[in-house]
Amino acid sequence: MKRVLIAGATGYLGRFLCAQYHRRGWHVTALVRKNSRSADLSADTILQAEATWPETLKGTMAGIDLVVSALGITRQVDGVGYWDVDYQANVNLLEEAQHSKVGHFAFVHVLNADRMDNVPLVAAKAAFVRKLQTADLRSTVIAPTGYYSDMADFLNMAKSGRVWLFGSGQLRINPIHGADLAAAIFDAVDHGTPWADIGGPQTFTQNEIAALCFAVLGTQPRITHLPDVLRRMVLWVLPRIAPRKIAGPAQFFLTAGAMNMTAPSVGTRQLADHFKTQLDQS
Repeated sequence: MKRVLIAGATGYLGRFLCAQYHRRGWHVTALVRKNSRSADLSADTILQAEATWPETLKGTMAGIDLVVSALGITRQVDGVGYWDVDYQANVNLLEEAQHSKVGHFAFVHVLNADRMDNVPLVAAKAAFVRKLQTADLRSTVIAPTGYYSDMADFLNMAKSGRVWLFGSGQLRINPIHGADLAAAIFDAVDHGTPWADIGGPQTFTQNEIAALCFAVLGTQPRITHLPDVLRRMVLWVLPRIAPRKIAGPAQFFLTAGAMNMTAPSVGTRQLADHFKTQLDQS
């Protein structure tokens, strides 16, 4: 039986990765932090370790064939930042994988990272990707367009009565459900693909996502477009006045939201169904 270690296992994508590999007959080791919610993971082994502390990883990858890392932070907590986690913690995983002779390392990156090198979250991931691509093991880099869970900001604004968009709202994205992305990652790694840009089955403009939110809610659409110069002003001001845990994710979403985020389509799960599920659970 092949053995995979999944880092970031308790995150949105990590849970689907555990389920996907388990369903495909792999022995799944889920790397989790202490006190994280791991009881419901589809994993054969739960491994508690702090990837930011390399000494806690020693010996954890003996017999592992593949490491898949969805490890990263969007909102900074516990005093650690993007360079601590998105870069250094993944470097620690990579070095332990090399020491343990793991054959393959897959990493979940960001689409259009080369156009967002001024965003700390993306810069840290990109620096790790450069290190991974020069390592002496096979690697796969996955660059998704955006998760369905990221679309919650649209739904939350619609629930409050109005969706605010910068610019014309005509920029496009085909976000993807975590389960569909996990299946696509499995296939990309299985085929030995070095790099895979991956998007979901439906492409929307930002206006169309906003309208979809109101349709799911059954309320009248109220969409307000703000001048893009205001977005650029916010991007300039935020790092100077806001704490990192606020400025960091805002920089990412404001930057990614100003470009088309589309990639080859995979999967079948519909965004409207995801929104309905979120409303049922709220």
